[in-house]
Amino acid sequence: MLHLLSQLPLQAAVIERIGSGDDVVLMDGAVCAARAGHSANDLLRQLLSQSCRIYALQEMLLVHGVEPLLLLSGVESVDYAGLVELTVQNPVIHSWC
Repeated sequence: MLHLLSQLPLQAAVIERIGSGDDVVLMDGAVCAARAGHSANDLLRQLLSQSCRIYALQEMLLVHGVEPLLLLSGVESVDYAGLVELTVQNPVIHSWC
């Protein structure tokens, strides 16, 4: 399953609903949570420990001034083409706003 997270703060109740091995894309303001040292890093680490793959949308990283080199270890940046690829690989998509 693909989960699209777009708002900060990240909610623990939402994170708990993401299944082991799911893909997660951080969009809009949620990309800020992927910056190393952010208060939401613990929630993202929880997902990473469950073998989830976490991506931050490149264009939103630029908009919010988050340098890809400063991302939390395990979080990858993805462009729009990569996002489309993830939607093809995951026929079930859940958007969390």
